[in-house]
Amino acid sequence: MTRLTEAVVKSTSLPVTVKTRLGWDDLSKNIEEVAERLQDVGIRALTIHGRTRSQLYKGEADWTLIAKVKENPRIHIPIFGNGDIDSPEKARLYRDRYGVDGIMIGRAAIGYPWIFNEIKHFLATGEHLAPPTIEQRIGAIRDHLLRSVEWKGPVVGILEMRRHYTNYLKGFPHIKEFRNQLVQKATVEEIEDVLRQVQNRYTGFVPVRIAAGFSAGQLEDCAY
Repeated sequence: MTRLTEAVVKSTSLPVTVKTRLGWDDLSKNIEEVAERLQDVGIRALTIHGRTRSQLYKGEADWTLIAKVKENPRIHIPIFGNGDIDSPEKARLYRDRYGVDGIMIGRAAIGYPWIFNEIKHFLATGEHLAPPTIEQRIGAIRDHLLRSVEWKGPVVGILEMRRHYTNYLKGFPHIKEFRNQLVQKATVEEIEDVLRQVQNRYTGFVPVRIAAGFSAGQLEDCAY
């Protein structure tokens, strides 16, 4: 890792950043040493995902080692945390608790790109933005679908889009019947017809977005 990163740093005048995990498995959580060595070869920032490689996405992300890296007096580059951040409340809680310079959002943004503005607004004001309307959600689905087809072609583009409908339409009652139709359609025109039905059905209905992914103890630390 150090050798390859150093080669990249030396090959460009642009700032090089790294994103990595705590280690390969529970017996190799070597992120503290890794952070120092990567900083020494010239990276400008480090993002740490709070799981090992062998964990994949199972279990809860461990941010305590991320905090140790940030608290290391040898470390002077920005340290960003990643893992399990899926709400504005949790973003603020983890930023304050673990002292990181920033937070990276991953899976929580899939099908819900509005989370970035929601978090930024909550950190700045302590208030929540209104959740996206059905019109905004359908608009995002259409844009995503068309770009997917443009990039991957009509067959693969439509197939890859099917895994995103659940997240885009989460929180709407009885949405399963429409979602089942969306994943069965084979053309953009057929999908557009279902999307029009969804928009007509749910216009005016706004699902409530709650603070997800908290334990009871974490919820007590959050302000609403």
